[in-house]
Amino acid sequence: MTDPSDLSLASGTTSAGNLVLALADEEGRLSAQEKKLAEAVLSDMEFATNASITEIAERAGVSPPTVTRFCRRLGCASFSDFKVQLAKCAYVGLRYLKPEAVTTTPDQVAEDIVTKAQNALFEMHRTLDLEQVKAAVDLLSNAQMIYAFGSGGNSSMIVNELQNRLFRLGAQISASNDHAMNLMISAATQPGTVVFGASVSGRNEELIRCFELLRDRGIPTIALTQGGSPLADVSDVVVPVSLPEGKNIFRATSVRYASLAVIDIIANLVAYRDRSKSTKILRGIKEQLLRHRDGGDDSQILGD
Repeated sequence: MTDPSDLSLASGTTSAGNLVLALADEEGRLSAQEKKLAEAVLSDMEFATNASITEIAERAGVSPPTVTRFCRRLGCASFSDFKVQLAKCAYVGLRYLKPEAVTTTPDQVAEDIVTKAQNALFEMHRTLDLEQVKAAVDLLSNAQMIYAFGSGGNSSMIVNELQNRLFRLGAQISASNDHAMNLMISAATQPGTVVFGASVSGRNEELIRCFELLRDRGIPTIALTQGGSPLADVSDVVVPVSLPEGKNIFRATSVRYASLAVIDIIANLVAYRDRSKSTKILRGIKEQLLRHRDGGDDSQILGD
């Protein structure tokens, strides 16, 4: 019968996620010496990633052979393999294994959410590239057709909001959150079209592929994304929103507040490019809402 202590703690092929779970020892399978090793590694993963086997052994108060056996028990081929896997999970592993201590009362959570949103808006405003904003407005204002590509929760919301803001100004715009559809549109779109893409990370491979195709076909593109990202590299106009992400994994990203504010800025400037056209269309929309929704109350917002 196999001794349970000889079994690998990481099920299947060793991965960064499995390694972190094994080091956390939530099932209590580590021996006393192994626990000391795991605690030494998790307490300073940067040190463990760069240290020699002797240095790790000394910090944990165990022998180097114990470290070697521990690495194999974790499912790693060797100490070197252990360090490679550890390097892959040094940030994500700890961030999601041991989330930062956060306050959880309603008033504390409300203050945290609002404060982070305010900080994101102030930082976006401070770093906003107004020349790139103007270039984006130039393209959108003169486009015969606008397509807006996004995927994932935040980016989908951003491009849908761009459509929501621009259609009421008379722009011909269609938002799409489907990768296959975006690729087909990119292959079929004609001159006079502008494509707007949103990606919070700037690493959406499908969107990057679309923008590469559009570039090859001479269709101008605008990206709302991180500056210096792969998507930014293949875009004609880049409106960068590069804000630091917090460590609280439970709080939704505050970047989306900044991104929506950028959309509002762009839409407002597009409206000012042709005030008479914008006014006429907005008035027509308002008349319908007053007649069918608001009972003549002009104080209600223009659309729910």
